[in-house]
Amino acid sequence: MFNQLLFKQIDNSALIVFRVFFGLLIFLESIGAIFTGWVKQVLIAPDFTFTFIGFEWLQPLPGNWMYVYYTVMGVFGFFVMLGYKYRLSIIGFTLMWTATYLMQKSSYNNHYYLLILLSSIMAFMPANRYFSVDAKRKPTIIKHAMPQWCSLVFILQMGIVYTYASIAKMYPDWLDTTVAEVLMKSKQHYFLIGDILQQQWVHYVILYFGILFDLLIVPFLLFKSTRKYAFFAAVFFHLFNAIVFQVGVFPFMSLALMVFFFEPKTIRDIFLKKKNLNKESGVITPKRNSYVPLMLLIYFGIQLLLPLRHWAIKNNVLWTEEGHRMSWRMMLRVKTGTITYRVVDKANGKSISIQLDDYLTKKQKSSASTKPDVIWQFSQHLKALFKAKGKDVAVYVNCNVVVNGKPFKSLIDPNVDLASKKWNTFSHNDWILP
Repeated sequence: MFNQLLFKQIDNSALIVFRVFFGLLIFLESIGAIFTGWVKQVLIAPDFTFTFIGFEWLQPLPGNWMYVYYTVMGVFGFFVMLGYKYRLSIIGFTLMWTATYLMQKSSYNNHYYLLILLSSIMAFMPANRYFSVDAKRKPTIIKHAMPQWCSLVFILQMGIVYTYASIAKMYPDWLDTTVAEVLMKSKQHYFLIGDILQQQWVHYVILYFGILFDLLIVPFLLFKSTRKYAFFAAVFFHLFNAIVFQVGVFPFMSLALMVFFFEPKTIRDIFLKKKNLNKESGVITPKRNSYVPLMLLIYFGIQLLLPLRHWAIKNNVLWTEEGHRMSWRMMLRVKTGTITYRVVDKANGKSISIQLDDYLTKKQKSSASTKPDVIWQFSQHLKALFKAKGKDVAVYVNCNVVVNGKPFKSLIDPNVDLASKKWNTFSHNDWILP
């Protein structure tokens, strides 16, 4: 039965079509990052970047070389779309994209993490077996079918993403429309729709539609009787996000993934009309198939547990952000803050007030004023800078933060020398105030 579920041969039209969409979108994401100024703002302009803790060695290339870096990623994406040297291209893109994700988190987005997962999955897929340059050059690789697990992986992955996103919204500030109101307030200048987005009824639509869509979209797509309605709801949902929140290609990536929920014949008739009917059927179990169930079990075990890790860490994740990343906690709060950093020379007790403009970009300043791990990293950076000048210093922080328009509260214990503290990845850092 397990072999039947994983290794049953099904039409590979969905995977082939998704490869084309996926390649096009990662090409546009890479090249678009250059022309929109994102690469310059996030990777070139800063003197240093806030990496994921443990990856401090991973820094952007000097000068303008990050433009070349993103151009190469774009070329890899274009080759993926064409199915040209597919395996090399998708692995190359995955490694380079993962590196850019880890080398900066001032522009952290759950969608960037999702792209790591999707590109990693695609690296294992036989996505160049049809309608590709590789297949044109080497016809012996042509296949019209694939093991069913190749489709199930995408369905399960998106089911996890949407389900956790829905559950995370079930908290007071979302349920009383506070989050929707705060989010939409920053959109009031939008042409035509700005005033509409301020209406209370719109906030209630966002409240309920956000929870119900995330919770039900995958089940509704799986059933033929509700699939068509779910698809139209998905188009509305993702186009709304694309227009209002301007999150790049990712709403379209989510729509592209819909191909795995439709009947193969439907996908074939729309996109691959010249493709022969699937002649490869039955269950074809590879001689060495044991690694597939094991790898899937490990991978999805991690995907199910990782978003839950904040429950093992003291205090509210919405406040401390310990366990926030990589857990599908999307657009749940708006956080702003004021902060002062004070460097104290341990030799003479003299204090130096730090001007953030001298060290950080505007985007970095926002992170270094509200996110505890970034505040800790900047304190460590200041310590290293003064150490290079021959001074042993302590770094104290006075930080007040407002979440979802609530009153300001102190985030960091002002009496703790953050430069002397180690970061606890899997437990609470007690200098973050409750």
